[in-house]
Amino acid sequence: MTLSADGSAAHGKTSEPAVTSPGRPVPGLRDFYENPTVPVASGEARTLRQARMLADVLGPVGPGRPAATVLDVGCGDGSAGATAARVLDGHRVVGIDWSQDALRRAAPRLSQVVRGELTGSGLPFASGSADAVLFSEVVEHLVDPDSALDELRRVLRRGGHLMLSTPNLGAWYNRALLLAGVQPVFSEVSLRRIHGRPGKEVVGHLRLYTARALREFVAASGFEVVAVAGAPFHGVPRPLRPLDRLACGLPSLASILLVHARKV
Repeated sequence: MTLSADGSAAHGKTSEPAVTSPGRPVPGLRDFYENPTVPVASGEARTLRQARMLADVLGPVGPGRPAATVLDVGCGDGSAGATAARVLDGHRVVGIDWSQDALRRAAPRLSQVVRGELTGSGLPFASGSADAVLFSEVVEHLVDPDSALDELRRVLRRGGHLMLSTPNLGAWYNRALLLAGVQPVFSEVSLRRIHGRPGKEVVGHLRLYTARALREFVAASGFEVVAVAGAPFHGVPRPLRPLDRLACGLPSLASILLVHARKV
């Protein structure tokens, strides 16, 4: 997922086109998010969990229930949107990204892709025109997440659904790492290389949230938080994956946070 120059997002991102904040571009970020080696795909496990949460609230297409318009904002290479489209059978999924490179990769996977960003002229959709927004692994890449959620709220109809996912700063292993004086997983101090923590990939994370902080942030942006769930992280070492899946039962300890919110 990549979105834009001021603080774009790269799906996976865990993540997962980034949408950016107003003002002058931050030097280096535009090139960083257009770099084809930067990961732009979220993990399948959390993508499926998020899509199934949305499918439950949208319901199937049928008599008296027309197809919903679902915007995958920060669609990256389109893999998350394509997974969601299979679960959201009959509903219309539109991929949106700022990165032209990401859109080229997403086009074969999605029925429609659109270039757009969360700032400046905003997303190329009328106010209240979307039934749901998938915002997967994007918010952690943004310079100005407040303006981003304002724009998402604008394009959603009243009662429309926001499905947001992001890495959890308070993940069970991060708590242990901090106690040992080690930089938490998902956090980054450089766009060039990893320093002081496990892992090798730099994906451009600028902000991290705990479950409590994320809930408060989304609510303060004009949404009603309906549910917070947890999802596993593909980067957890194999011997520890059963524990990571177990932690999903308590979202505050899970690797990935999944938020379902509604526009009020």
